[in-house]
Amino acid sequence: MEVQRRRFLQFAASAAALPAVSRTAGAQAYPTRPVRLLVGFAPGGPNDIVARLMGERLSAIWGKPVVIDNVTGASGNLAADRVAKSAPDGYTLLMTSAAQIVVNLSLYQKMTFDPIKDLAPISLLSSAPNVLVAHNDILAKSVQELIALARSQPGELTFASGGIGTSNHLAGELVKSMARIDIRHVPYRSLALAVPDLLAGRVAMAFLSTTYLQLVREGKLRGFAVSSQRRVAAAPDLPTMAESGFPGFHATGWFGLMAPAGTSPAVVDKIQRDAVTILSLPELRKKLDELGLEPNGNTPTEFAAIIRSEISQWAIVIKEAGIRPLE
Repeated sequence: MEVQRRRFLQFAASAAALPAVSRTAGAQAYPTRPVRLLVGFAPGGPNDIVARLMGERLSAIWGKPVVIDNVTGASGNLAADRVAKSAPDGYTLLMTSAAQIVVNLSLYQKMTFDPIKDLAPISLLSSAPNVLVAHNDILAKSVQELIALARSQPGELTFASGGIGTSNHLAGELVKSMARIDIRHVPYRSLALAVPDLLAGRVAMAFLSTTYLQLVREGKLRGFAVSSQRRVAAAPDLPTMAESGFPGFHATGWFGLMAPAGTSPAVVDKIQRDAVTILSLPELRKKLDELGLEPNGNTPTEFAAIIRSEISQWAIVIKEAGIRPLE
């Protein structure tokens, strides 16, 4: 009987260990086929740029294609919803922005997915300060002069954004609220679509991602200030909005990887480790620096904490700015 009992216990222990062994083996084999990385905005914008930089290098590590799929609409909600409702197998991922995950909860009356319950954080990849720019015909050379011009022409100056709820939209709303000026918001489906109208003077100004700093360097747009709490290495001569008369001003976007909830923790950890490895590459860090993007690369737990904190933060900003909820 004792021998039979020991054999039974050994069998039970082996059986209990099988799921863990299976998960580990599955993570080691992942991926065995192409991975889709969804981006909620049009090609050419900062989300898309980060997705393609990461996708190219993940493909090299994994030996399988990472296919970038731009699914635009509803301030990124369509892409996030599609990932949230995909099979939790690691083969459909989201390159998310703060707009999709932390801001839209306060902007939309109805959400077709729950960012906390339906998506699994993998890693925050990079943060992207915004830079306040204007068309060269705008007769202002500083933030204060730009504010004075807006006050002299209430309701006439326009500012573009990459969509309602994006960090560049909220940065503009913060200026409106803090400076008490009347400027009209013109939302686009992405920053990439807004820039041609800004260059042509069809809209007066915008908070653009620092990925567009080259337009300022080339003199095609006039730069005024950055929206981050400190100056950015890619544009050290540009002051912060706080230095320009708006203490406490902070409206910085970020981009990160997420998977459908229920994705194997082992697969999530593998993706996270590989992403952090890529972010440590000198040539990638140099590229991000040239674009004005700051590399990050944290853990799923750390990323989840940031998401929860910013949901509360932006809910307050949106309410104080008087931004109306969307259908």
